[in-house]
Amino acid sequence: MINNFLTSIVFLLFSINTPTVTSTILPVSGTTIVAKPVTAEAVYKSLNANSLSLPEFGCFAKALNGFNKLKAAGKIKKDLLTVIDFSKSSNKKRLWIIDMATQTVLYNTYVAHGRKSGNEFATSFSNKSNSNKSSLGFYATGELYTGKHGKSLRLDGLEKGINNNARARAIVMHAADYVSESFITNNKRLGRSLGCPALPNHLNKEIISLITGKSCLFIYHPTQNYLQSSKLLS
Repeated sequence: MINNFLTSIVFLLFSINTPTVTSTILPVSGTTIVAKPVTAEAVYKSLNANSLSLPEFGCFAKALNGFNKLKAAGKIKKDLLTVIDFSKSSNKKRLWIIDMATQTVLYNTYVAHGRKSGNEFATSFSNKSNSNKSSLGFYATGELYTGKHGKSLRLDGLEKGINNNARARAIVMHAADYVSESFITNNKRLGRSLGCPALPNHLNKEIISLITGKSCLFIYHPTQNYLQSSKLLS
């Protein structure tokens, strides 16, 4: 009896002084978990080419940098990135549309440059009206409309002094007969526009219907004047 009584007292005292262990994990004071930044190289390597070609890494890295800045600033809304590389021959498919949410290339096709920008290769660019030249840099896609080229897409240049006159200049995406392999065969180069990034007839409607509504368009060329002036590349 006495032994049972003493045992009960010891058990009671032990229970009072022993802390209860739970499965709750408490945060460590002052500890901040920082996500490791994803590099342009890592994104590029993870792209699904979808049986198409990829833009060159240098061009893509610049496009991605501007895309991220514009997305963070709320100037573009969609996870679509359209890249045009005007350092390439117009006889090459130099336009890509990439779904950045799935990191998949959706389109790779021909695109025209302005007639005063060059012949087979674009080498000169302008933000001025009536220059008939292409403008480099980042754009937000605007609204669809029907004009003299049929269904077309307005563009808003986002870089002051580089392409901000795009809407006033009526620089739009539209279909053109001269953006075709048959034109290249007959003329040794793709046809040229008045400054618009014109598209093949058979792809125009589906492309502009996809990218309309504040998606990102980047037109690239390694001209030093642009690379040094743009605030979206660094």
